[in-house]
Amino acid sequence: MTNILPNGSGRSRRVLVSHTQIAESAIRLLNAHDVDVFFSPPYDPSEVVAARAAELQIDALMVRQGRIDDQVIGASAKLRVIVKHGVGVDNIDIAAATARGIPVLRALGSNSRAVAEHAIALALMLVKEIQPLNAAVKAGGWPKPSFIGKDFKGATIGLIGYGGIGRETARMAEALGMEVVVHDPYAPEAVQADGFAVAEIDAMLPELDILSLHCPLTAGTRNLIDARRLALMKPGAVIVNTARGGLIDEAALAEALAEGRIAAAGLDSFAQEPPTADNPLWSLPTLTATPHIGGVTAGSARSMAEIAARHIISVLDGNPPDQRSLALASELSA
Repeated sequence: MTNILPNGSGRSRRVLVSHTQIAESAIRLLNAHDVDVFFSPPYDPSEVVAARAAELQIDALMVRQGRIDDQVIGASAKLRVIVKHGVGVDNIDIAAATARGIPVLRALGSNSRAVAEHAIALALMLVKEIQPLNAAVKAGGWPKPSFIGKDFKGATIGLIGYGGIGRETARMAEALGMEVVVHDPYAPEAVQADGFAVAEIDAMLPELDILSLHCPLTAGTRNLIDARRLALMKPGAVIVNTARGGLIDEAALAEALAEGRIAAAGLDSFAQEPPTADNPLWSLPTLTATPHIGGVTAGSARSMAEIAARHIISVLDGNPPDQRSLALASELSA
């Protein structure tokens, strides 16, 4: 087992972080409220994390990376709260936590701006064909005589999901001159109130220049963008996913890209993380990949850690969990 990395000792309460670091401000906040912070390297096997949790008899778990399953959740008899250092909880077995009476809370709003910026950055790169142009020039080519670029002004971007990140992305896209259309069955009034069009997924796909995903991964959204829906998109369209990898059927996406049925894709998340080295997407020059870091900026990392720390302190102090931040057992888990 890898050595446990303590922040301190002697305090009466303990939290285990599934990573090697969090913002110093969050550590100071936890320490000031009688909570010691311990770290567990990201993506360690569940049995290793569970062994650490059992040895430490942790009171709280702050989840950054790796799978948090029933084995981990049940390892410490003192565990009272699980908090995500972020908003996506598909790597946590919410049902197992709920069965044990342990709330799972999210750091809502902590990284909305950062993820939206990353989504727009990927969209800019794809639409402007930066990657293929870069490769051509470096290979000795000079495609200037034949190249005609695309405009953002007047382009149509479709967003699936209109939570905090979707809203930020919509505002940025509008500022760039794009037409914005949104699908979110839970927020049509909010979409319309902000002045954007509402549409069903199948109806909007044929009209889009850019598709950007901003919804959670649930039983109902897994493989939301499959072969059938990819076939509805026009060949010049691009796809951006800064949400969860399981939203897209990766095999179908690889096939569509290889056959030129869509122009390009920018992915910041994958069905398996880290992805395998033989992922068929890697051979495609029209695929741009980043390692699920859209929400990881200096500002958002600090915000995520501090919000997560406040949730932990509140629950350990005997307060009920914040209902708005609570992840429900009905959501897809682990």
